Formats: sequence, structure tokens, C-alpha cells
Amino acid sequence: MNATPEPRLAVPVGSDDHIMGPDGAGITLVEYGDFECSYCAQAAPVVGELRRLFGDDLRFAFRNMPLSKLHPQAEHAAEAAEAAALQGRFWEMHDLLFEHRTDLSDAALLRYAAQAGADASAVADALGLGTVRTKVERDVEGGIRSGVTGTPTFFVNGTRYEGSWSLEPFAEYLRDRLRLPA
Repeated sequence: MNATPEPRLAVPVGSDDHIMGPDGAGITLVEYGDFECSYCAQAAPVVGELRRLFGDDLRFAFRNMPLSKLHPQAEHAAEAAEAAALQGRFWEMHDLLFEHRTDLSDAALLRYAAQAGADASAVADALGLGTVRTKVERDVEGGIRSGVTGTPTFFVNGTRYEGSWSLEPFAEYLRDRLRLPA
């Protein structure tokens, strides 16, 4: 019998991604996430702890995957994060959106942008003009091509991670990846 191949990341990590960690890290962790998703909000501190534990051995990239049918404000929140990214404030906005995922109204998004250190009026302009919509759409398209159907979905070195995303099993899986020959 032929084993079903593990789902692979269709779009390699590149300059269009939001990345924390060095390019030469032994592990590249990609998350497809939705800012209105309670599971993504639960996974965010786990990812933060993994980043702390693995240091320069881990490169983390976040990609937008708003599940708009389930989370009606997720797409606009993703666009707000991308608008903040235009001002170098993506990660601050990322954290605030997950922290406040139950209030993603337009007024709240602009408040979070200001708290993140971005110019809220520039974020409002970007949202109104649809300036960053294409970036979110590209992330979603890449997720679909990679077989993403829910959030959070993680890829480790290009292969979809199917295990628990609670800290200990996830960390053990990553430790095993570091020990594998290249």
C-alpha cells in the first residue's frame, strides 16, 4: 500500500511573510491563523513560548487565513494587521488582535492600531481603500493550495504538523526535527 504523502506548504516562506527569527534557523514554523479564532488565540502564547525555548533555532512566519463564514470580522482584522504592517507594526497588532479577538469592530481595530504604535488614520485609509486586501487574499490562496481547512494550521519545515499544539508535545516534535539529518 502507498502511504498518503503528508500535506506540504505550497508557498515557501519569503520576503512577503511576517517573520520572527533568523533565516538560517533549523526549524521554520508557519502558522495559518484567523484573528477571530479562539483556537488561534490559545495557540499564540504556545508559539511565543516555543520561540523563547528554541531561540535562533526557530524561524516563525504568520499567514492570514480568515475563516469569514465562521468569523465575520476576521478578514477585516487581517487587513488591519496588514495595514499596521505597512508601518512596521505587524507583530504588535498581531498580539493585540489575539488579546482582544472578541471585539474586532472597526473602531476597536483603529484603537488597537494606535496602541500598536501605528498611525490609526493611515490604517483607516488603508482599510477604506482596500490597499492590503490583496496580501490577505494571497495568504488565503496559499493556504488553500497547502490544504488548510481550519485554523490554526501549522507547517514545520514545509510539512503540515498534525499533532497537538499544546506546548510539550509541540516542543518535543520540534526537538525531534532538530535532531533529524538535513
